[in-house]
Amino acid sequence: MAATIFNRIGQIGLGVALVGGVVNSALYNVDGGHRAVIFDRFTGIKNAVVGEGTHFFVPWVQRPVIFDIRSRPRNVPVITGSKGG
Repeated sequence: MAATIFNRIGQIGLGVALVGGVVNSALYNVDGGHRAVIFDRFTGIKNAVVGEGTHFFVPWVQRPVIFDIRSRPRNVPVITGSKGG
């Protein structure tokens, strides 16, 4: 009797671990200052742009591609006729 209970608890634990692993592999995070698009193996790139946060995707079928959209300062050298600028 006790052996069957422990066997059933082990089976339930294995099932919970497998479901947790699948759910964990189907999540991705888009950080602040980034955006993502989803590449689908069957239909190509999706039209929607995904914003910040945690999102779902279908493993082995879809793949998130994350882009950095933050502005970056750029120094432009300028030659002037005077020293004062």
